Amino acid sequence: MTKPECQRLKIHLTAEKTPVCRIALIWRLSDIKGMRLLGDHWERGYGDFEWRGIVPERVMPWYFLLHDGQRTHGYGVMTEPKAMCFWQVNAHAITLCLDVRCGGMGVLLNGREILAATVVARTGLDNESPFQAAKAFCKLMSPKPYSIQDRIFGGNNWYYAYGKSSHNEILDDSKFISQLAPAGKVRPFMVIDSCWELPLDTTEKHLWLQGNNHFPDMNQLAGQLNNEGVRPGLRIRALSVPHNTDEKLLLPSRRFNTQDPPRSLDPSIPEAMDLVRTYFERFVDWGYELIKHDFTTYDLLGRWGFDMYGDLTNTGWQFYDSGKTTAEIITDLYKVIRCAAENCLIVGCNTISHLAAGIFDIQRTGDDTSGRQWERTRKMGINTLAFSLPKHNAFYAIDADCVGITNDVPWAYNKQWMDLLSLSGTPLFVSATPKTGNVQKEAIKHAFAMASCGNNQAEPLDWMDTTCPSRWLLNGHEREFDWYRKDRIEFCV
Repeated sequence: MTKPECQRLKIHLTAEKTPVCRIALIWRLSDIKGMRLLGDHWERGYGDFEWRGIVPERVMPWYFLLHDGQRTHGYGVMTEPKAMCFWQVNAHAITLCLDVRCGGMGVLLNGREILAATVVARTGLDNESPFQAAKAFCKLMSPKPYSIQDRIFGGNNWYYAYGKSSHNEILDDSKFISQLAPAGKVRPFMVIDSCWELPLDTTEKHLWLQGNNHFPDMNQLAGQLNNEGVRPGLRIRALSVPHNTDEKLLLPSRRFNTQDPPRSLDPSIPEAMDLVRTYFERFVDWGYELIKHDFTTYDLLGRWGFDMYGDLTNTGWQFYDSGKTTAEIITDLYKVIRCAAENCLIVGCNTISHLAAGIFDIQRTGDDTSGRQWERTRKMGINTLAFSLPKHNAFYAIDADCVGITNDVPWAYNKQWMDLLSLSGTPLFVSATPKTGNVQKEAIKHAFAMASCGNNQAEPLDWMDTTCPSRWLLNGHEREFDWYRKDRIEFCV
């Protein structure tokens, strides 16, 4: 076959008074010998993306790729569905499950009809690699990616500050990042991660409309960062609220299994959505050009992606608006954020991949790397980059997370990680202080120069054999990396 064959199936749903929880579609399957499958995650990977044989209980959210030994075929749903969709494959069948619940209870459509999902399948070509097939299929699922013209690189203070910083320290960090960036109009970002917001026990009504005592003037700080030659960015946990928030605006606590769960806004309540809109409009007014919102799925559903499997949240609770599916409510939230910060770069972290596509500029597609332990960076970062690359510039720009340059992480491995990121064509964020050594400074300078070019291409060559690819094709040249420590055994924590 020299041209891909594409097939589509639209799944509509309506009901009057009956609460609807799930829909399942099953296709018969035969001749499974030698098949290998690669699936996606609900929101981001946890170092566990991999090609595997058939595992009947394996939940593959959104889409999966099937390699039959000769060609690679794709099966999935188009981005921005109104259902939370996952696939399972066994020896006899392919099953697609559409979760149309509202929280943990059936949605009450009251006669409304929704396009729950559009199924799409692509037959692989004889002359394409699995990686090429994966890229083509991601573009097919996401016809309208949110296109970024910017070259994304710079600093993020999380992996050395770990929440402890100040106005003046951020200024020093910004001078440092600016000095390492190449001269010219393309400027680096400096992202202020968690450290600037008010504490949860504040007597103020809002966490995000002013800084804490260490950050007395967020508007002034944004202007000073610009003067230092960096583009200001910050991080927000958008649904998190202080203890004194009106209970009527909050999600039910039973979505969590803990005694003291996070207090979070219910985005299906108009007044709560207005608050979220106000936060992002305020950040734009302050002068921030990149806004990263975090914990957004955990706060909504009470679980991390690795704990969801085929059941996203606890049963017995629902959003305030019981007539919309979870997917619809989350998509509405994302669109409010997008509109409120229309001219900013939006980074989704712990956000639903298939719902963020076409709305957010950048998506953190894996769990945190580390400034304290190389093994965590190895497990999370490299796996994330390799297996998310097909989605890069098809769904959004993928962010495999930072290079945390500290004395706790061996430089020999961190340098390789930074080299790979800088040549991948994906965003490069470095966590490093002005006290960083001269050797590291020169390496960062070189990495920023590479990342600022904007035309880099990367492909993992051994991704079908390992969860941590060592062999890469970078701008047409093959390179092999050594990711494994020889001096000790580490366990990812």
